[in-house]
Amino acid sequence: MQKPSIPKGTRDFIPSETVKRNYIFDAIKTVFRRFGFQPIETPAMENLSTLLGKYGEEGDKLLFRILNSGDFLSDVAEADLAERNVNRLSAKMCEKGLRYDLTVPFARFVVQHQSEITFPFKRYQIQPVWRADRPQKGRYREFYQCDADVVGSDSLLNEAELLQIIAEVFRTLNVRVSVKINNRKILTGIAELIGQKDKITDITVAIDKLEKIGLEKVNGELLEKGLTREAVEALQPVICLSGSNREKIGRLEELFAGSETGQTGLHEIRTILDYAASLEIPLPIELDLTLARGLNYYTGAILEVKALDVEIGSICGGGRYDNLTGIFGLPGMSGVGISFGADRIYDVLSQLNAYPADTGQTTRLMLVNFGQAEESHALKILGKVRAAGVNAEIYPEPAKIKKQMAYAHGKAIPYVAMTGETEIAAGVISLKNMLTGEQENVSFEEMLQRIKNG
Repeated sequence: MQKPSIPKGTRDFIPSETVKRNYIFDAIKTVFRRFGFQPIETPAMENLSTLLGKYGEEGDKLLFRILNSGDFLSDVAEADLAERNVNRLSAKMCEKGLRYDLTVPFARFVVQHQSEITFPFKRYQIQPVWRADRPQKGRYREFYQCDADVVGSDSLLNEAELLQIIAEVFRTLNVRVSVKINNRKILTGIAELIGQKDKITDITVAIDKLEKIGLEKVNGELLEKGLTREAVEALQPVICLSGSNREKIGRLEELFAGSETGQTGLHEIRTILDYAASLEIPLPIELDLTLARGLNYYTGAILEVKALDVEIGSICGGGRYDNLTGIFGLPGMSGVGISFGADRIYDVLSQLNAYPADTGQTTRLMLVNFGQAEESHALKILGKVRAAGVNAEIYPEPAKIKKQMAYAHGKAIPYVAMTGETEIAAGVISLKNMLTGEQENVSFEEMLQRIKNG
């Protein structure tokens, strides 16, 4: 019999792992709410017409498509099958797909529910997304995103607030991070500077891979995409620009003398950095001209967050998008957002062993089951303990004490209470601290106090 398994790029989470993930979700939710964001949810699947064309050519290839219900070949001609044109067949057999991210469904949501929400609309959303990517360390086919977006406001103060949120989330999680920031208008200005404005998408997709594949391969990819050798050479001093943020901006101001778009991007970056300084955001923020973020819907500021103490990809990212709702019939609605990669953050916290000591505990107290005579007394105590807000349980059957203790140890339950004949007669509870091994008779009130304080 074949052993059951799950698809590559997906994961099961056992209870101890799930409570750690919930710790991450709860920390992020708490910060989102503190900044005035409201929760929404959208379906796991969207119409392909909603998703296609929003993520660029490479993103479209990574969409999981869902076969139509019933006879999904009913609209497919024999000639189509013989031709084996995957895109044409997919268009006829699949009307829906699993969401690739939470931002495009959010844009669809805003347009569909525009009469029911108040603008500027600040929403957060924590749900899984799916990408038909090649699974590798830190990259999964199913993973959770934790998004916060503001739509209906052009103010760059929103970008600064998102930087504050990033700082607060990772302070709460005790993870040291750095932020890289750029602006798509600066990238457009660079493309204009080298005379290749029509190649802006090819340029951004290529230079976004600089850290992964190196400068030589990036240049090779740019040449393959049709850029002239002169243009690629002209690009080198720009994407390799070094120095402080102020020095980089000063150099770009000189280069962008003839690019209005580039100058606008620089102004936006300066404004955001000034806000960050005024707000005393405790993050290292670096202007990185190679940061492009491959998603085509970004139009302004873009940012990525890296963990400083763990080798892994970005654990948070986002940016400004001006045209996304326009695709769905609501033009002029600018938005900006960030997305925390919960699965990568989980891996970072695991590698750093940065979870609080009690994160894995779901039960604080277990009552030993001595048999039918003592059970009713134990159940009364159990009811009072739960009513007092303590997570507690009773072992379901009168097994040997050793077995019951092994159960408590396996679940990392810190306290075990015993109420046998002797304890019932004396009106006490025998409380054992599973961490220290200490055991003594206490009153109900003393037991509650120790469990809550312990």
